[in-house]
Amino acid sequence: MAGFAQQPPTTNWVQYVDPLIGTGLATTASAKAHSEAQSELKGQTFPAVGVPFGMTHWTPQTRTTERKCISPYYHADTKISGFRGSHWMSGSCTQDYGSVTIMPTTGAVEVNPEKYASAFSHATEKASPAAYAVNLTSYNIDAEITATSRTGLLQFRFNQAAEQAPLIIYPNSDEGQAQLSIDVGKNEISGYNPVHRIYQGQGKPAGFSGYFVIQFSKPFKTAGTFRDGSVSTQITVTGEGKSAGGYVTYAVQAGDIIKVKVGTSFTSIAEARRNLEAEIPAWDLNKVKDAATAAWNKALGSVQVRDNNTEKKTIFYTALYHTMLLPRVYSDVSGTYPAFAQQYKTERTNDFEFHGDFSLWDTYRAVHPLYVLLQPERARAMVSTLISMSESGGWLPNFPCWNSYTSAMIADHGASVIADAYIKGIRGFDAEKAYRYMRKNALEPAGPEDYADGRGRRALPSYIKYGYIPMEDSVWQAFHKREQVSRTLEYAYDDFAVSQLAKALGKEQDYQLFLKRSNNYKNIYDSQSGFMRGRHADGSWYKDINPNKKEIYITEGTPWQYTYSVQQDVPGLVTLMGGKEKFGQRLDAFFDQKQYWHGNEPGHHIAYLFNYADTPWKTQRRVNEIITTEYGSGPGGISGNDDTGQTSAWYVFSAMGFYPVTPGTPYYIIGTPQFKEISLPVGHNRSFRIRAENLSPANIYVQSATLNGKTYNNAYLRHNDILTGGVLVFKMGNVPNKRWATTTTSMPK
Repeated sequence: MAGFAQQPPTTNWVQYVDPLIGTGLATTASAKAHSEAQSELKGQTFPAVGVPFGMTHWTPQTRTTERKCISPYYHADTKISGFRGSHWMSGSCTQDYGSVTIMPTTGAVEVNPEKYASAFSHATEKASPAAYAVNLTSYNIDAEITATSRTGLLQFRFNQAAEQAPLIIYPNSDEGQAQLSIDVGKNEISGYNPVHRIYQGQGKPAGFSGYFVIQFSKPFKTAGTFRDGSVSTQITVTGEGKSAGGYVTYAVQAGDIIKVKVGTSFTSIAEARRNLEAEIPAWDLNKVKDAATAAWNKALGSVQVRDNNTEKKTIFYTALYHTMLLPRVYSDVSGTYPAFAQQYKTERTNDFEFHGDFSLWDTYRAVHPLYVLLQPERARAMVSTLISMSESGGWLPNFPCWNSYTSAMIADHGASVIADAYIKGIRGFDAEKAYRYMRKNALEPAGPEDYADGRGRRALPSYIKYGYIPMEDSVWQAFHKREQVSRTLEYAYDDFAVSQLAKALGKEQDYQLFLKRSNNYKNIYDSQSGFMRGRHADGSWYKDINPNKKEIYITEGTPWQYTYSVQQDVPGLVTLMGGKEKFGQRLDAFFDQKQYWHGNEPGHHIAYLFNYADTPWKTQRRVNEIITTEYGSGPGGISGNDDTGQTSAWYVFSAMGFYPVTPGTPYYIIGTPQFKEISLPVGHNRSFRIRAENLSPANIYVQSATLNGKTYNNAYLRHNDILTGGVLVFKMGNVPNKRWATTTTSMPK
């Protein structure tokens, strides 16, 4: 297996993570200038407690709903209504699902979250990836939570005596279909929260549930259930209204502690119980917290920063933490997991951990390449998962969330994830089988029912016939009706990814076919306007173009931004736009006119394109501007939705000094390093170190570079250069060196 062997950490990297970054309104100027919706101004992250890629993350809850685009926690909120075992897709505008919340209170049993929610102060919050603690001031209860992958451990210290202290258990089912049962003899509550789909099939059952088993450290005084605000002493409830849940009560003295263990599963209550027995057999909160801390230190230690700037290290390691929350583990400790795109069926594997919630339109760009570099075994498991999903549903999924097909976003970027892993040396999965599904997506049109459910490439017949998707093609009637230009560009890139795996597997005819199709971007470039533009089936251009505003044929962006979405053939785009000088001038105008919007993904690679115009110092300047203005150390420190770690992954790569402009190739394009030294353990007692001599806030320009002691004049790195180990040294200065890395051989061919 090519890649990094995880090394025991030499430093407490967790100390640099602030899970509250991204939980507030973005404070960057570009965020406010480009955002049209309130949610786009938010990082949409949450203080997730647990372990990397955990099935369930625990979080303080300031919003009770599982509705679309509402995170469980916002920094500006003033009350906490419980502690949630959450499946929120961090940084997204999707929905939580299958969650359950536990809230300690005192006094009469109150089941309305708006009434039992407690005030709290950020001054009492202690947030880390492994634990969260806060004082619930309305009840004077000190609450602390920690977690493993599939289980959580909560501790409530009551600082005042109370004749009655109810704990409210609330499955957060917006559809009102939760079920809950209480076993008084076992001090246990079990139940489930059925998962419902959004986007395609909105409101319909997703075919699985969030199951939970809750155990208490002390016997209850009383217990009961509630539905729609009506409290009962019955011990079983099935939700048929807006809300259903349960409660247990205690009599407490000042200083009493009640602990709660929760096992979760996506397959059954029995598996939730097995997960709990396997991962938290005892009641030792510190032991669980220490194990979670160790897991995070191991994962975060895959990049070891040496620098005296604590704030920059906090931004960096928090970003790295955000990249390691998703895709989440779906399989139980037994290997059981809910069958993809099936109705309440289960499958089992012992070869890999099945994962879920792939936001591929966002994450193919940098998140998955980061796993290939830092977490190769995890990358292998994710590729194996995509293959398993394809076998279950018949098509390689393009945005598999809620364990279902969706067309939440466009294109076919599972192909990119698989090809990138294979090209960079990840093995241990069935590449031939993966290729068959990639090829099917690229060549076989899906039927209307498949399209409606999110299978296959939409508008594929038109794409194949014309070499682009004409404006007459409405791209089917479901979620995305237009976006013809963006789809054409992204299909062309995906064709490139298919071609690269075809070549690696010795399929020369397919390689040539898909490589030719990867040039389809040229068919929608309007040389007169200089932009990618909508086109009719007869070849004529779609009406007047306004490159500064959103057009119906563009996805979440403008023609300015999408014109550069040709990661697979930047040299070809340079030629199309009139050569390196004109290409560079256009890039200058793009940034000078403030068309760059870092809060969304389509433009994340653009700052690195100056390297292709033989002006790498401009990449260094623009990347440094983005790093210093679009990221911060407070709750507003992410410039837009983090989108399951993509915005954070951009920072991680860019701070190291390079970025994967073209996933599916073994190259990274060099920018400007942000730390004096970074070390990447590569196994076998070797490491790859990146040193930036004379680095300072003013010294952002590369003057010269050496790789393993030899002069290095390339504006890119090879993947194997990193895996081999060694030292890359940049000498930095405060003025551009316009001679470094500007030869015709300075970029990969």
